[in-house]
Amino acid sequence: MISWKKKIFLIILIAALGLSKRVSAQDSQVLTGIDVLEAEHFSPLVGKNVGLITNQTGIDRHWQSDIDLLYHAKGVRLVALFSPEHGIRGIGTTAISNGVDSATGLPIYSLFGKTRKPTAEMLKGIDALVFDIQDVGTRFYTYIGTMKECMEAAAEHHIEFFVLDRPNPINGVDVEGPVLDSSQVFDLAGTFSIPIRHGMTMGELALMFNKEGKIGADLHVIKMKGWKRSMWFDQTGLPWVSPSPKIKNLYEAELYPGIGLLERTDVTDKQGLTRPFEEFGAPWINAVRLAAELNSRNIPGVRFVPIRFVPAKESYANEKYLGQMCEGVAIDVINRDALHPVACGIEVLESLYKLYPNRFDVDEIWHVTRSRKLIEEIKHDAPITSIKNSWQPALKKFIALRRRFLLY
Repeated sequence: MISWKKKIFLIILIAALGLSKRVSAQDSQVLTGIDVLEAEHFSPLVGKNVGLITNQTGIDRHWQSDIDLLYHAKGVRLVALFSPEHGIRGIGTTAISNGVDSATGLPIYSLFGKTRKPTAEMLKGIDALVFDIQDVGTRFYTYIGTMKECMEAAAEHHIEFFVLDRPNPINGVDVEGPVLDSSQVFDLAGTFSIPIRHGMTMGELALMFNKEGKIGADLHVIKMKGWKRSMWFDQTGLPWVSPSPKIKNLYEAELYPGIGLLERTDVTDKQGLTRPFEEFGAPWINAVRLAAELNSRNIPGVRFVPIRFVPAKESYANEKYLGQMCEGVAIDVINRDALHPVACGIEVLESLYKLYPNRFDVDEIWHVTRSRKLIEEIKHDAPITSIKNSWQPALKKFIALRRRFLLY
């Protein structure tokens, strides 16, 4: 007969083994496009001269870089590298120059400097362009625009275009925010008529751009395996790599569709901060007053804590309030499933303008929203329900269009 102590021990052991199995299953759950391509021995690229558009996020689930994998892949000739904003290693903060990869000796062509689209000279001798960069699910994150520019170049020069798909880190279900008016499409941060939070993967966006934008590229999306639309990045079992210097963790990615609206204003939300996009402030803000105003709005999924901080020295050309005492708030995400980050960001903008109408330059959000209507609504402290209702007609059309390109 088994004693009660042994029974408890066996129960704990079985539970631990079960937990181990669950963790192991989760860890093997999602394969990204590069993992799938690797399992296929890179067969779609064999015999081709390849140009790779990537950065530090282009890795397989074992942290091996795409550059190394393709450079050593049997039958594949990797001949050039192309880098987006922040460069091939993801550490640049201004315009990036062309260079040479020290490990492979391959040329690196910057697509975030004077040149935003690969030129004929850069593409000379290339049979296929491969795109593998982790997005953050937000329209004004420039990697989306870089992909579209590269697709257009591929179509113009009759080059195959491959997208190695990756998860939308803030899930592929939720869609939120105003849809960019087609007459206001601009540059890399507003390259297509989509909402701020689009709920799509890069592969799905590529399909939409190619069809609706009439690009006509010879497009191939290498789909993920095991990814579900409801997943947040920490549910995929994949390694996290900061997609840019100021989005260091998933919390910052969750808040970015809303707090990222502050970037052009005279509030500092990333430079010199230990928690970019999770905190913001300025020397002219009263932290206690701002936190009280924001918490009184009962914004779902978050709470605001008054803070003081001094932005530290960094390499940014336009650092805000370097060395000055600032007051502001830290944002604690207490329920990410309840959080609507774009709506949260607009409530933040309204609170700042309400408290500091002669100091807070809300007009600067034009650079990312291209919506005078939204700016006027913020200035008049319009109820967030009214603002969200004004999005709905365009958002419903987008959601209907979006369904045609969903892969998962």
